[in-house]
Amino acid sequence: MSGYILFLAFVGFVHGQTRLGSYNLDPAISVSGLSSGSYMANQFHVAQSKKIVGAGLFAGGPYYCAAGSMLTATNACMKMPTSIDVNSLVSRTQSYASSALIDPVSNLANDKVFIFSGSRDSVVVPGVVKKQEEYYLRYTNAANIKTVYSVAAEHGMPTDYYGGACGSTNLEYINNCNYNGAYEALNHIYGGLQKPTPGAALTGELILFDQKEYFKLAAPSTYGMDTAGYIYVPASCKSGTQCRLHIVFHGCLQAREKLGDKYARNTGYNQVADLNNLIILYPQATSNLSNPNGCWDWWGFSSIYYANKNGYQMTGVERMMLRTFGQY
Repeated sequence: MSGYILFLAFVGFVHGQTRLGSYNLDPAISVSGLSSGSYMANQFHVAQSKKIVGAGLFAGGPYYCAAGSMLTATNACMKMPTSIDVNSLVSRTQSYASSALIDPVSNLANDKVFIFSGSRDSVVVPGVVKKQEEYYLRYTNAANIKTVYSVAAEHGMPTDYYGGACGSTNLEYINNCNYNGAYEALNHIYGGLQKPTPGAALTGELILFDQKEYFKLAAPSTYGMDTAGYIYVPASCKSGTQCRLHIVFHGCLQAREKLGDKYARNTGYNQVADLNNLIILYPQATSNLSNPNGCWDWWGFSSIYYANKNGYQMTGVERMMLRTFGQY
């Protein structure tokens, strides 16, 4: 009997997934992410800079930091900033741009970039995050880059209403710091946004959508991607108001397989979305043998092309993005 009930629950879970919808969207797309999600948001921003107008980067280092090596990823790119040579990362960026594997870097000049590192972060140390700033200063006007290094936060997404103690780690990697990181990043990118009260009630809907159709050659798990993702659609956007799209990349150990919808519900993005006509897309990575913690691919476990437009995860998320515009 218990097996039958479990089967029914699984069937219900599968049928809860819908096809990702299309909406009336302004072309000003932005991205953000935490930890491995910060690395992914940075990769997606650099690769898709014709479409992306800004990035919010929490506790992550610079583009192509790992250079295809897991050893480099888990050492230099998390703990050893003096080992990160930004000049070599710029050279790789220029090479990809020359080969049209990423968009022209000139697109980055006027983009808005928000960079956050908790002063107590022991997982991705602040010095590594400052290399992210150094990287962007090669391409983006300094006046468009906002850095926050003063919040006494451990590794995690900072919120003003949910999570563990700000200065300690917790299994969800969401920290209650009396600081609305989602709002601060989005407001820097777009400007003039209304700030929600902490934990404000929501008017929209968090939808579980099917990710399988965005991966053509093999099952999504082959590339470290889940079969389903989340999208938050405010009531205004659902009724046809023109909205803007923001893509959020969770960190390691924060995907649906570990936290369900906790990251999508409790990091503050949806409250900002409700007040400011934003749709929030939460693609979901998952674990596999090469990626046991369900991280985004920022060191090459899925493909040598992981950091450019030909990367499997990059292509899959691009297709999701295009679908929301009705272009895929």
